[in-house]
Parts: sequence; C-alpha cells; structure tokens
Amino acid sequence: MSQKPKVIVSVPLPPDLRERLAAACDLVDVPMGQSPADAVPADVRAQVSGMVCTMKTRIDQALLDALPALKVSSNFAVGFDNVDVAAATSRGVLICNTPGVLDGAVADVTIGLMLCLARNLVAGDAFVRSGAWAQGPFPLTRDIRGKTLGLLGMGRIGRVVARTARAFDMPVIYHNRREDPEAGGLATFVERDELFKSADVLSIHIPLSAQTRHSVGKRELSLMKPTAYLINTARGPVVDEAALVDALRAGTIAGAGLDVMEQEPLPATHPLCGLPNVVLQAHVGSATHETRRAMIDLAVANLLDALGGRQPAAMVNPETWKAAA
Repeated sequence: MSQKPKVIVSVPLPPDLRERLAAACDLVDVPMGQSPADAVPADVRAQVSGMVCTMKTRIDQALLDALPALKVSSNFAVGFDNVDVAAATSRGVLICNTPGVLDGAVADVTIGLMLCLARNLVAGDAFVRSGAWAQGPFPLTRDIRGKTLGLLGMGRIGRVVARTARAFDMPVIYHNRREDPEAGGLATFVERDELFKSADVLSIHIPLSAQTRHSVGKRELSLMKPTAYLINTARGPVVDEAALVDALRAGTIAGAGLDVMEQEPLPATHPLCGLPNVVLQAHVGSATHETRRAMIDLAVANLLDALGGRQPAAMVNPETWKAAA
C-alpha cells in the first residue's frame, strides 16, 4: 500500500509538473470545476490530504466535510473568492494561492484597455476593415497623457499599473482602506469619493468579498466625470453591472473596459455587448503562456511544500500554518 499522500488534481498540469507531483503523491483526477464530493468515492475522499484546483472548485463547509483529512488546498489563481476561508481556517486547512507572478500580465491588460478606450482602437480596426476609411477620416479620439489615473486598490497589481502609467506622464491617485507605505513616489492617497470625482481613468484592483460586492454602483458612477473611463480587471461582481449599463447609456461616464463580468462567459445577448463605448475581454488578465506556467509552478510548489512540512511561498490563511507548526 502506498504511503504517499493522496492529492486531488482538478487543473490541467504540464507533463513535467504532473510527473513531479506523482513522484511525491498519489493523484486523484477530478474534472475541472466538478466538485470532488461528487466525483470521488467516499472511501477515497476520506484519505485526501491535498488538492490543487481552479477558482471553479467551491471550497465550502460541505466540501470540507466531504474531505475530512484535507490539510492544504492550493488555488491555481491569485483570487480565492471560491473559498470559505473562515471555514477552512476553523478546520485547520491551509489555503494557498499564486500572487505576484501574474501582476505584470494583468497590469498590461489594464493599460491596454485604457488605450483601447481613449483612442477607440477597436472601432478603428473595424473602420479600416470595413472600407469606411475611403469615405473620410476616423473620428478624433482622446489623449491619455497627462490625464489622472485613479486606482481603487493599491496592492501588487495596482503598483505595477502605477509604475507603467508614469511612462504616459499620468498623475496617479489611489484609495485603499489605509495608506500604502509602498506607494510613496508612485501615487497619492485620496479619500474614496475624491478618487471617483478626480480620475480620468478609474481602474479597479480590489478582491471580491461580501464587503466589496457591488461596491462600485450607481452612487460611485455618478461621482465620475462624463469624460472618464472605468476599467475592471479584478472581479466582475465588484461592479454593479446594471448600474454600469445605465451609466454608459446615459453618458454618465464615457466608457468602460472590462476583462471580468458578473456572468462569465458573458452571453452575446447581454446589454454590455451592444454598447459601443465598452471594450470587453474574456477574463484574459493572466492568460499568457509565461504567466500561466509561472502560476501552475507556484500552485504545485505550494502544495508540495505544505505536504512536505515546508512553509509555502503564498498562503491565504498563514495563521493555519503557524498553528500547525
């Protein structure tokens, strides 16, 4: 009988990483997004001590009950809104994630959306392809140089966006629950309402939680300039989409660039898809070959370190690790 820990794998692994994980663990494959409680027999579930999964796996009290021996679950994502962290912590289950390695990729998409909105690049491409250029010039667009960038959330990704914005001569302001000591020289702290009032581009970089869900709604949008753009590369439900659609239709704001939505995939019939002042992406912030490889490397390393008694590099609830140690 194998003495290796039993680990659920609910994410596609590159062959070399799968081989590395299999050398140390007995692997139990579960289709991505399917609950292990449904896919794994009870006698096998009772032996599972680790799991590597995507955001599609909901880790709640019911799943923790179904995996009584679980010690660590490693998210293949920086976000962890799929996890009931309080429930996991109370059960002594360590939750790991993959911060840091995707900051640049998400920041790139943020800047890309900003450029697409201000210079109307998506419509410009369609203008040339359609032959409309022969009938006259493309309408004038807007500069971003010298305009104020507002960051709602000044964490790792926000700081990369702020550094990049300096190349565009953009003053940067931000709002956090508290001032960020690492933001000195990059951005100026302002109160939340002032952020929405002053920003020419307002970019969201906060996690999704019960407190932040729909925290950008009708009131916040009404504070913004009619020439301002809203960008969201964080989590869709942070923004009240119904209020956003109303604001875009009414001209309360000039446009929005969204890599994340409340419903994903976004159906073609959704009102956002019919608005000309919106640029949409398919939640691709971290979707580069290099970034995804770095993420899965970290997710597997976190899992193996935790099961091997070594402190993982990225922990959502480090107090669980400290208690176990």
